[in-house]
Amino acid sequence: MGEKFCQYISELAIKSMLYEVSATPKPGLVDRNNAGAHQDMDYYSFMASSAALGHTFYQCALEGLYFYKKDFTLLLDALRPIGIEGERKMFEATGGVNTHKGLIFSLGMIAAAAGTIDSEGLASEINAKKICQRVMEITKGISNRELGKNHQKQPITYGERLFEKYGIKGIRGEIESGFITVRRYGLPMMKKLKKEKNIPINDICVQVLLHLMTVTEDSNVLGRHNLNTLGYVQDAAKKVLRMGGIFTKEGRKNILDLDEVFIERNISPGGAADLLAITIMLFFLDEGKQEVYKG
Repeated sequence: MGEKFCQYISELAIKSMLYEVSATPKPGLVDRNNAGAHQDMDYYSFMASSAALGHTFYQCALEGLYFYKKDFTLLLDALRPIGIEGERKMFEATGGVNTHKGLIFSLGMIAAAAGTIDSEGLASEINAKKICQRVMEITKGISNRELGKNHQKQPITYGERLFEKYGIKGIRGEIESGFITVRRYGLPMMKKLKKEKNIPINDICVQVLLHLMTVTEDSNVLGRHNLNTLGYVQDAAKKVLRMGGIFTKEGRKNILDLDEVFIERNISPGGAADLLAITIMLFFLDEGKQEVYKG
C-alpha cells in the first residue's frame, strides 16, 4: 500500500484528535461547551493544531514504511526530528500554546508502527494488538534512558519533573507498555459500547473518558496539583459511572456539575483525554477502513 497507506494513517490520527476534543461534556477539559480549566486555549485552538499536524503523522508513518533494520529502537532516533518539527507547527498554529505535544508523541509512534507493519506486507492484517506490540519494540527502554538511573541531568521537561517527584513515568511509560491502560480499559469499553445500537459517538467517547479517568496516573492533574487531587479525580469519575455516566439524566447532570468544580479548582485530566484519542485511533485501526460511525 505504501504512501497511500501512510496518508490513511495520518488521516486517522487527525480524526482521532478531532473526535476527542469534540466529545462534550468533558470535566475540566476543552470541549464544545467551554475551555475547561484552561485560560490559554479553546476548542478552536485544538482545531488549528490538529489541522497543522497531518503532514507530521504522514512523515512518521513514512519513516516506519522505509525502515528496514532489525532493531526497531533505532527508529526512535529517526522520529525525533519529525516530532520536533510537529511541535513547531503546533506552536505556530496556536500562538505558542501546547495543545497536542503528548499526542504528537503517542499518535506519531502509532503511525510509525503502522508504517513498519505495512513495509512487511501486513497492512491488511493490521490491528491494535500488532500496533501496540510494535510500539513496545520501538520504545523499549525509553523510560530508563530518559527518566531512570541513567538520566543524570537536572529534570527539565514536564515528565522528568513528575518522575523525580512521584516516580510516575507518564506518557513514556504508557507508550513503552504498548498503551497498557488503553488496552485494558479504553479499547474494550469502546468496543463494548460500539456494539450497542443507537449510541452517538459523542456519548461513547465521554463514557470511555470517564472510565479512563478512574485509572489514569494523570500527569496533567499531578503537574497542577498532587496525588490527593488525582485520587479525588479518580473517585469523582467512579461516582459518575455508578450513576450511569453520560447515559443517565443523573449522570449527565453530575458530569456538568463536575465540569464546574474542575474549572473552579483548575483541574484538567488531560492525560486521560490523550488516552481517549489513542483509544479512538486504535479502535479505528481494529475496525479497518469502514466508516463505523455516522455521527
